[in-house]
Amino acid sequence: QVQLVESGGGLVQAGGSLRLSCAASVRTFSSYTMGWFRQAPGKEREFVAGISWSAPSTYYADSVKGRFTVSRDNGKNTVYLQMNSLKPEDTAVYYCAARYRVLRPDTYDYWGQGTQVTVSS
Repeated sequence: QVQLVESGGGLVQAGGSLRLSCAASVRTFSSYTMGWFRQAPGKEREFVAGISWSAPSTYYADSVKGRFTVSRDNGKNTVYLQMNSLKPEDTAVYYCAARYRVLRPDTYDYWGQGTQVTVSS
């Protein structure tokens, strides 16, 4: 079982930055592809960014490319999402997710509880 705990959300003005963290309680963290998703009120959950488990590669939704950066520290069992140039439309609950040994998964097996990000205009 993998437990994921997000942190770092909050209220920020448009144009500002936040860094989200997701700590995983699993010994083999380096074997998990990690993803970030978000869900805004009244909308479906959407993919934001991912970082694969092997020779880590990163991938992003078009809406965040050039503004968000996903990274991981396997020594700390943590994945990060650096969010710059935030826009009001980035307001959502952000979730991290994990999938074992799949480079770019369509689905994830484990999810965190989410952290709220609110961007004011």
